[in-house]
Amino acid sequence: MLSWPRKTLNSSVAFSGPGLHFAEPVEVVVHPSDTGLTFQVGDQSVQALAENVQQCQFRTQLGPAATIEHIMSAFSGLGITDARVEMSAGEMPAMDGSSLDYALEFNAAGLKEIGVAEHPEFDPVVFVDGEIRIEVKPGEGHWSYSFLTGDRWPHRQDAEVDLRSDRYIRDVAPARTFGFEEEVEQMQAAGLGQGLTLESALVVGHGSYVNPPRFEDEPVRHKLLDLIGDLALTGIPAQLLDVTAVRSGHRSNVATAVKVREILQGM
Repeated sequence: MLSWPRKTLNSSVAFSGPGLHFAEPVEVVVHPSDTGLTFQVGDQSVQALAENVQQCQFRTQLGPAATIEHIMSAFSGLGITDARVEMSAGEMPAMDGSSLDYALEFNAAGLKEIGVAEHPEFDPVVFVDGEIRIEVKPGEGHWSYSFLTGDRWPHRQDAEVDLRSDRYIRDVAPARTFGFEEEVEQMQAAGLGQGLTLESALVVGHGSYVNPPRFEDEPVRHKLLDLIGDLALTGIPAQLLDVTAVRSGHRSNVATAVKVREILQGM
């Protein structure tokens, strides 16, 4: 049997800024809760579970709440299982392009335990689509990611993290959203990434980074950050899972979370 402490915030925490993709100003207040992780936009509320995802191209959207992967990553990385995210508009703010501000503010507010959750263990879940592969199984919080870019630099980066330690804030949370130089104009033409700047996003050029990285392997660390956030939609804290992934993105992350949810709901 898998069991884990349910944790929420000691007090509410506020954030604000332009939305990551569409730059609409948004104010966010994260409240303590005892009803799981939920997002509320106006009078619409949605539970943060994989079956409620509406869109997962370039971002993950739960009902009316878009680009939720970074705050979900912070929740999961810190073991927060219950919180209500109240949003004044439909997209989470860009912040600094990472989950660091969320994680630091949550830690500053402090966490409290509100009970225990449990669920039967399950067999490993494997998602494969061409060169994309994700494996999720009950474990001890060991996560790894291999970022492969084919002919493009940096060709390959690998990252591993133990989420039962304090390494999430140090090694994962600061990694920013990134994009390849040749794709930035295409994204902008499609109206995406409008809330990002060269301070809040890393641009990968031909053989080097266009702007200074926070880590030499920042892209793979951000892919791991997104993976943690998307798989938090299983409802199981990251510290209770062992996960390996190669070349995954939001679509495959969410598809894997859906498979896990289907198994859990069938038990």
